[in-house]
Amino acid sequence: MKRIFILFTLLLVALNINAQSGLNFNKRFVQCEDQWVAFKMSEDSTYQFGFIYIDEQAGLTYNMEGSFKINSDDVFIPKKMDSINVKMRLEPNRVKVAIIPENRFKELMISEVPDWLKYYKESKDTVGRMVKWGLLYNEWDECEKALSFLVKAYKIDPHHSGIEFELAYAYNALEQCDKAIIVLNKAIKNNPKECLFYKELSYAECHTGKLDDASKTSKKAISICSDKKLKAEITYNLAYQYYLKKDKVNFDKWAKIAKKNAKGIEEVKLMIDNLDKMDKKLNE
Repeated sequence: MKRIFILFTLLLVALNINAQSGLNFNKRFVQCEDQWVAFKMSEDSTYQFGFIYIDEQAGLTYNMEGSFKINSDDVFIPKKMDSINVKMRLEPNRVKVAIIPENRFKELMISEVPDWLKYYKESKDTVGRMVKWGLLYNEWDECEKALSFLVKAYKIDPHHSGIEFELAYAYNALEQCDKAIIVLNKAIKNNPKECLFYKELSYAECHTGKLDDASKTSKKAISICSDKKLKAEITYNLAYQYYLKKDKVNFDKWAKIAKKNAKGIEEVKLMIDNLDKMDKKLNE
């Protein structure tokens, strides 16, 4: 019991320190663009800190500034990295960091906006930059944030490389499939050989109950696309929708095509097993 009490006391102390310091470790990296952040306290009671920003080439990036400790008077005591410049590309994960409150900047000897950040903002309002930002936020499953860039860019140049797919992807992820359909039909009219358009369009049509349209889209994809994995994914999704409707005839038709394209492809071999299970259920 004594050990448990000690551990509980230490936990309360740690929580109290965080509460006083204003450090709440509840933010994902992707939620901290252009923010000073701190990582959770290490075993030696120090906090690593730095600035998160987006590099057009590297994506979401962390620029390490140094570390700090919090003394008994609740003052941040920094140890800066003056001679070394450490930058790390951030990948999607579950790590949570704290945004450093502005009232702590003076203690850490930092300014709200680092002087070097301006060099990464020179193309701030270009379509290319907005599309890259949209892609990055889509990759981090922050599709609503992605739309804030993509919608604006789409109004300027609707056929800019990558924009139509990323915009449609974000709409589909947010269950705004009707909007995705409008974007994708225009995209296909402009570039009928882009197979990813058909994948997103078929998905949107399936999830708005337009299975006849989804069937037409899937047939078109099969006829023009050479990527068997992509064709397997498109036809599998359609077969699954017919399975949900208990439409055995159309399920069999699309399941057969999906299996044919999935055969021998390691990444999608699970599709074949799932389709067999669906078939068994429909025959019960």
